[in-house]
Amino acid sequence: MLNNIKKYLEASEFIDWEAPEVFAKAKPLSNGLSNDEDIIRQCFEFVRDEIKHSSDYKLNPITCKASDVLKHGTGYCYAKSHLLAALLRANNIPTGLCYQRLTITDVPPFCLHGLNAVYLKDIGWYRVDARGNKEGVTADFCPPVEMLAYSTDRKGEADLPEVWAKPLDVVVDVLTKEKTYQDVLANLPDVEVIANVG
Repeated sequence: MLNNIKKYLEASEFIDWEAPEVFAKAKPLSNGLSNDEDIIRQCFEFVRDEIKHSSDYKLNPITCKASDVLKHGTGYCYAKSHLLAALLRANNIPTGLCYQRLTITDVPPFCLHGLNAVYLKDIGWYRVDARGNKEGVTADFCPPVEMLAYSTDRKGEADLPEVWAKPLDVVVDVLTKEKTYQDVLANLPDVEVIANVG
């Protein structure tokens, strides 16, 4: 794993932590903190609580790049996960992207939900979900216990096991092509999940 860790620290098109405004936000969030968990908590709570979920708040524009999420103060779960990854990578904390496949109204159709995994020295990959709390949805940073916004307990739902260094193309396609929060809501990304047989 540690041979691979470098890619979870890199800047990329959508996790653009080297953008001056992202870097300028990341450093004050870690100011005076020397413990990775404290830095993660600060960055996580900022994204969860201060960046508004586009659908919850009915907000435009649609954001995808971390710098745009920060600039506009809004994003879908995927975009919020890009910003959290950028803030943490700017503080030299390996951070990846994860996805769950969820139902929207307890029955199909399905869609992806975006969240993060952070690399903690004593635990390994630990998932955090900064989508934003609301009635019936509560996520927190409380390692080693995961407290995510959603469980995957309905038929066809799944926690996708991968930790990605960059967002999935299907997510980027929706966030860069659709123009309003309603358009994204009508075209939420999904992937087929292949069940293990045997």
